[in-house]
Amino acid sequence: MKTFMLALFAVLVTSYSAMAQYTIDQFEISGVSIRNSNYNGDAAVEITMPSSSYQDPLREKLTDRNFMAWLPLDFGDGTIEVELASDLAPDAPEYARGFIGLAFRIDAQGRFENIYLRPLNSTSSDQIRRNHTIQYAAYPDFRFDTLRAQFPEKYETYADIEIGRWIHLRLVVNGVSAKLYLNHSNRPAFVVNDMKLPADQRGGVGIWIESGTVGHFRNFRVISNK
Repeated sequence: MKTFMLALFAVLVTSYSAMAQYTIDQFEISGVSIRNSNYNGDAAVEITMPSSSYQDPLREKLTDRNFMAWLPLDFGDGTIEVELASDLAPDAPEYARGFIGLAFRIDAQGRFENIYLRPLNSTSSDQIRRNHTIQYAAYPDFRFDTLRAQFPEKYETYADIEIGRWIHLRLVVNGVSAKLYLNHSNRPAFVVNDMKLPADQRGGVGIWIESGTVGHFRNFRVISNK
């Protein structure tokens, strides 16, 4: 079932037998703008951040932040599905990679887990960059730079994706494990067996971007197991 109708961002949320629909007006906003849009002929939602919020590598260390639009759900274990695509903003910094993904279990203190893509890395001629196409992080204590330094290559991997094209994500969350499936594959492209927040962490679910990204989203569905 398509969950975008009449250019509204309709999200199907299933908890036992209950179902509810949401529009973009019901999203909480953290540093981004959100609007209904059309992307390559398809009804979608677009999120952007102001260029004043781009990180400056000459003044600060590049790291993950909390730029996202999110629904204040009570999600713990379950499945999140979405189709997403990213483009570079006209003023995107040199290090921009089309950062785009999902944040989940967003709690009242602003902590959350995060799995996101760097689509430009997938087609790089540098194999190390290619290996950094998919990323897991946990905000605020286990961002990508911390995980990469402490556990090289464990929380990121390669995937065959492209910038500027729809990518289907299905994320299955259970306790401290997460499996990410891409483009309707039956095999996970990425597995995390020891997410850094507690197994009973619960909270909202969001769509996330970083510096220089224009993010597009459609067909967003959240199914909660409990």
